[in-house]
Amino acid sequence: MQQIIDSVMSFVDEYIDIPKFGISDAVEIIIIAFIVYNIMIWVKRTRAWTLFKGIVVLFLFVLLAAVFNLNTISWIANKTLSVGVIAMFIVFQPELRKALEQLGRKKIFSGLFSFEDNKNEGVKYSDKTINELVKASFELAKTKTGALIVIEKEISLAEYVRTGINIDASISNQLLINIFEHNTPLHDGAVIISGDRIVAATCYLPLSDSMEISKELGTRHRAGLGISEVSDSVTIIVSEETGRVSLSCEGRLYRNIDGDTLKEKLIENQNKPVDNKRFKIWKGRNNNEKTVNK
Repeated sequence: MQQIIDSVMSFVDEYIDIPKFGISDAVEIIIIAFIVYNIMIWVKRTRAWTLFKGIVVLFLFVLLAAVFNLNTISWIANKTLSVGVIAMFIVFQPELRKALEQLGRKKIFSGLFSFEDNKNEGVKYSDKTINELVKASFELAKTKTGALIVIEKEISLAEYVRTGINIDASISNQLLINIFEHNTPLHDGAVIISGDRIVAATCYLPLSDSMEISKELGTRHRAGLGISEVSDSVTIIVSEETGRVSLSCEGRLYRNIDGDTLKEKLIENQNKPVDNKRFKIWKGRNNNEKTVNK
C-alpha cells in the first residue's frame, strides 16, 4: 500500500505542477471578484446591458465571418476594431461616469472599521429638522401639493443651487408648505437643504434615465431619483396627483412611505453616531429596517 502511495506522489510531483497559494493570491481573488461583481451589477442596472447585448451580436457576426471565410466582413472588422474600443468608451460615457461616481461614494473601509470618538462630527442635520421635514411632507400630502425637497450630504449641490433662487432660511414646516403652495413664485422646482438651512428654491435637477422607474411616475419623481444617482443626497417627493410621499437615495426610489418610515430613513442618513464609544468591526444593517416598495 505504501508503494502505491509513493508511486502516486512521485507521479504528481513529476507531471503535475500544483501552484502555490499564498495570501497575496487570496487578496487578488477578492479584489477581482469585487470588481467583476460591481461591473455586472452596474451593467445590469443601466442601459449598458442593452448596448452590451448589441456588442455581443456584432462579435457573433465577426466569429461567423471568420469560420465561413467571409473576407469582406472580416476585413471591415479588423479595420474598425481599434476604433471600436474608443467608440465603446464614448457610447458608455454616461454609464461609466455614474459607475465611477457610485464607486467613489462607497465607504469601503469605514464600513469595515468605525471609530466613533467624534460624536458631533459628520452630523448632517438635527432632529428638529427631521421633525419639520416629516410634518411638512405629510401636510403637503393631505392637500395633494407637489413638493421636491433635496437634502445635501457629502457631495456639494452648489451647481444645482445656482439654478434656483437663494433663500438661506431656517427650516420650518410652515415655510416649506408656503414655498410649495400653488400659484406662488417659488412652488415650481426643488428646494435644496444644507444642514439645518433652506439654501434655495425653484432649483432644476437632472432627470433619471433609468428604465426601471414606473411609467405612472412623472417628472418630479424622475428628478428626485436623478439627483440621487449623481450625488449622495436624500430627496423627499410628494406627488401632486396622488398625495403620496416617496423618498429617493443612493439611486433607489422608496414609494408610498408613511411618516414613521420617512423619519427612520432620515435618521439613517443623518450620520448621527451612537452613544457608546467603541471600535466596531463590520457594521451590519439594522435588522428592523422596513421593506419599502420600489
